[in-house]
Amino acid sequence: MMKDQNNQCPNIRRIAVVGSGLAGLSAAILLKQQNHRVTVFEKSRGPGGRLAAKRVRGGSADIGAQYFTIRNPDFRAFLECHAGTDRFGSWPARLGYQQSDGHWQAFPEEPRFVGIPRMTAVSRALASNVDVQAEVRIAQMAREDSGWFLTDTAAQCHGPFDQVVLTAPPAQARDILADSGLQNLAQSLDGAVAAMQPCWALAAHFKAAPYEAFDGLRPDNNVLSWVANNSSKPGREGEGQWWVLHATSQWSAANVDTPPAEVIATMLEAFRTVTGTDLSPDETVAHRWLYARSESNEKPGCLWFPGEGIGLAGDWLCGGRVEGAFDSASALVKNMTR
Repeated sequence: MMKDQNNQCPNIRRIAVVGSGLAGLSAAILLKQQNHRVTVFEKSRGPGGRLAAKRVRGGSADIGAQYFTIRNPDFRAFLECHAGTDRFGSWPARLGYQQSDGHWQAFPEEPRFVGIPRMTAVSRALASNVDVQAEVRIAQMAREDSGWFLTDTAAQCHGPFDQVVLTAPPAQARDILADSGLQNLAQSLDGAVAAMQPCWALAAHFKAAPYEAFDGLRPDNNVLSWVANNSSKPGREGEGQWWVLHATSQWSAANVDTPPAEVIATMLEAFRTVTGTDLSPDETVAHRWLYARSESNEKPGCLWFPGEGIGLAGDWLCGGRVEGAFDSASALVKNMTR
């Protein structure tokens, strides 16, 4: 926290956070802990980012991040304090991956966690700690003597703010920076934008179990990169089973504009090939992630431009994992508050 020249009252900064995924919420909470005034702007109806779930018959299905690890003890302490121990728990899943020769092998043993009763339970609990302005899509920013003013797509102005944190995917962050006249900052994201890959996700409900050997699979398949029994996660009990399928980055990129009906048919055919089932689902829900994974090997952790008072955080800056979003936000806050 900054102090004035006489070391008297603290200078409380006003900070805008764009995006309420795990990176945005983590940054907002950590900044608020240091007594800064933080406002989070979220373009959707609620928080979540990759911690996404679709409402389906009988409950919900996790269509984004499938689970997360806790390797950083600070991450566990953060979740327990600000989300609560009842909002996440262990998923003792039997996970397997398929080798190129077709044989299956179990995943290495490691604790894996999920939100309860859905992945969004974590983000919604975290969001209760900060001021989140939902359904506000920030389009551009303008800097004046009193600070940054943010304009949304409804032409509403918000501010002033002393600093701005962008946690949107790199393509969306680049657009905001470019439309704000910050061309140098925008161009610095060109490589990150090119590295982002899409992903088609599909939730499918089966009246009977279509497969029982594993709860989650990473097959050697040209269409599917991940298959999981969503109903095997804690808090998701119900009739039948919901399964979640993720397509490979390569197939998703080649079919990014393919009609959903065709996508569903192809992914289900691949599911039958992988599992050997002859069952068909009685309900399906497809979702296209345009910015799902980063193929970049660069892991700067975060980006901080002190001259402009603008920072960027997100899992794409820190290895792509859910926990990476927290690590990225933590690194950015440390840079901002030195």
